[in-house]
Amino acid sequence: MVAFLRPWLQNHLGAQARRRRARRPSGDRVRVRRPRGDQVRARRPGLTRDARLLVAGQGVRAAGYGFTSVVLGALLAARGYSHLQVGVVLTALIAGTALASLAVGRVGDRIGRRRSYAVFSGGIAAAGVAVAVGPPWWLLLVVALTGTLSTDVVDNGPATTLEQAMLAAEDAGTAAIYGRYNAVGAAAGAFGALAVTLPGLGPHGAAGAVPAWLFLILVPVGITGAVLGANLSPGVEAGGAGSLAPQPAARARSRLGPSRPLVRRLAGLFAVDAAAGGLVTTGFLSYYFAERYHVSVTALGWLFFAVSVVQAVSVALAPLLARRFGLIATMVGTHLPSNLLLAAVAFAPSFTAAALLLLARTTLSQMDVPTRQALVMTVVTPQERIPAAAVTNAARYTVRPAGPLIAGLVQQLALGAPLVAAGAVKAGYDLSLWGWSRRLGLISRPRARPPGAPAGTSVTASRGEPP
Repeated sequence: MVAFLRPWLQNHLGAQARRRRARRPSGDRVRVRRPRGDQVRARRPGLTRDARLLVAGQGVRAAGYGFTSVVLGALLAARGYSHLQVGVVLTALIAGTALASLAVGRVGDRIGRRRSYAVFSGGIAAAGVAVAVGPPWWLLLVVALTGTLSTDVVDNGPATTLEQAMLAAEDAGTAAIYGRYNAVGAAAGAFGALAVTLPGLGPHGAAGAVPAWLFLILVPVGITGAVLGANLSPGVEAGGAGSLAPQPAARARSRLGPSRPLVRRLAGLFAVDAAAGGLVTTGFLSYYFAERYHVSVTALGWLFFAVSVVQAVSVALAPLLARRFGLIATMVGTHLPSNLLLAAVAFAPSFTAAALLLLARTTLSQMDVPTRQALVMTVVTPQERIPAAAVTNAARYTVRPAGPLIAGLVQQLALGAPLVAAGAVKAGYDLSLWGWSRRLGLISRPRARPPGAPAGTSVTASRGEPP
């Protein structure tokens, strides 16, 4: 709640004085030590119009995906697909997201961020219609490969890549804007998952039929996203230019520059975490609970509603921890214990116990999302933000397609084996990230880098953020 109340508090007496101090030359703003509280509050009193539109777009999309990700797992179970067939469908969904993210990273600045955003939103509406007609298994795979569907409540696909880059200037490495952005998405996704429990929308038992027409909810979601994208100002484009015509400079901006080595290292580490996450997507968890505990889709809706509410609170608190302990420390310190809780879900004797463990895990596991996004945007130049976001997001989704497929194979041995494997691999990622960060001197409290400064510029008063 602190993250949401901050804009209101900044309108009190003294806010103008803080903003005047924030307008000092960028070099002074970075190097002058201040109380930690002013570090974030001095940025801006609230979200700009573009930021509000982007946050709204994330919220609308998350509400739709929150609904369909729960329905998807129950739909696959109700249709009687084998473990392997379910794994292939979920693999295609994630593979499509990775391919679409790479495409956006390559051409997003050339054809325009606003245009790319609107086109992808239109694709979401088209995918909703395609699934709603009840396609056969092979056609479902084709739709999945477009990248317009999601296995999770809050996606990390093409739209997120564009939003992450367009919000970067406002966040400036504090994770405050990204905290609000992800909190709104998680909260909206919670209500999307809760909508599954409405009378007449789902079966009353695990064996009941799940109507495919429920995916029509993505039609208004996609149309709304396209309208929001069309109303963004030219300032969200690379360099603040309003022109969408392909130019040589735009092509240059679509490639990584001096930050390439660091971004690649981060992408490799994020890929390890994502590979494990691919084993336990929302779609998989929905399928797992329906198969093991024979719970209704209504019960699943309530569960993932609660999960998303906890997630919203978690990501809203993440910037406060990041301001106190630093980005890396917040990422690792919350993520590592959450992975132990994830593995414990496989041994829960009842659905109630499994649900409680999953909720406890969610309390900590999502705090690395806004901090990770802020870290990536902080260590690159403004011209590199789209490709950096695309590379790190695509790295996560490039390896994730193997997750559901492996999960389907591992489940031949034990239904809950993917949960244990995911917890172990994710814990290894946390330890590796911490060790690598210590060697490079990334363990420090973050401060905003001056806009336009090269990736090698130090952004902390101590040992520094990533070079």
